[in-house]
Amino acid sequence: MAWKILLPQEIMSEGRKMLEDAGHTIIDGRGFETEDVLADMKEHQPDAMIVRITKITREVIEANPNLKVIVRHGAGFDTVDLQACKDNGVQTLYAPVANSTSVAETALLLMLEMSRNVTVLHKTWVDDYYKAKLKIRKNTLSGKTLGIVGCGNIGSRVAVRALALEMNVLCYDPYKPAKDFPDGVEVVRDLDRIFTESDYVSLHAPSTPVTTDMVDMKRLKMMKPTAFLINTARGKLVVEEDLYEACKTGVICGAGLDAIRQEPVDPKNPLLTLDNVIIYPHIGGNTTEAAHRASYFAAQGVMEVYEGKTPTWPIPDIDYNTAKTYTDTKKPDKKPAGMFEV
Repeated sequence: MAWKILLPQEIMSEGRKMLEDAGHTIIDGRGFETEDVLADMKEHQPDAMIVRITKITREVIEANPNLKVIVRHGAGFDTVDLQACKDNGVQTLYAPVANSTSVAETALLLMLEMSRNVTVLHKTWVDDYYKAKLKIRKNTLSGKTLGIVGCGNIGSRVAVRALALEMNVLCYDPYKPAKDFPDGVEVVRDLDRIFTESDYVSLHAPSTPVTTDMVDMKRLKMMKPTAFLINTARGKLVVEEDLYEACKTGVICGAGLDAIRQEPVDPKNPLLTLDNVIIYPHIGGNTTEAAHRASYFAAQGVMEVYEGKTPTWPIPDIDYNTAKTYTDTKKPDKKPAGMFEV
């Protein structure tokens, strides 16, 4: 018997077509909020759901005893109550590689925008062209040090691209052996080194009990006053009150954020008042190309469960407090060199 599949948010055509061609019934959700999904669960009792941005709570999961699988349309899964799914026999899948390149590009975009001080330039150049051209801070990325926290699908892609920009790259990921890091990076096992030595610190770790609030004032004060924080991962990694104070008072030079604690953003968030902070509406993985891939992979996941196959991308069940960690290191064969040695 075919399934009923709830889409709280629309997916791209190839994913929808895959499911419809297999005879499944697609239910278009009534809205983006958790309350909307809860109402759809109660009314339609779907067998499966592909969710993009809505927070899926235990109440939502337990409202539908018919639910068999939830697929997250993308790499992050902290918005789904995984324990509630486990308790109720609901399989959880995701699409971890679908938007990795898009998020990596977003991290680089934020680094470039911070390096060129684009917010201040945008506010200045029409009224005072020469001030904008000659007196406002601008920096190059070449020769700078990038510290990456979390070197999985996204962090690894950022590292490779940063090396191509002639940056020195330090990578920290305690759950990964040194041999699996990209060639050309330096693997470090001391997280504090990332913050003390880097000109840009880029976060690419999931939100876990280990990483929540990892970037607080103590770590921000380790950074150079000329350094920038880049977060395209999860807002919970950063203590926002501390980041605001650090950016406002010059503890660090600024921050580029594609993830904050409250999304959609609270218009009263003080970070919005700072010229040295750029905030995107969590669009790193939302390019057209990434959406096509994620929709296809998410639909594929539903089909795999429906057909009784082993899913390609189950959400990993990891206890980060007890997970195996590594202490081996790796240094690059040589440092990246600019076109003109000085």
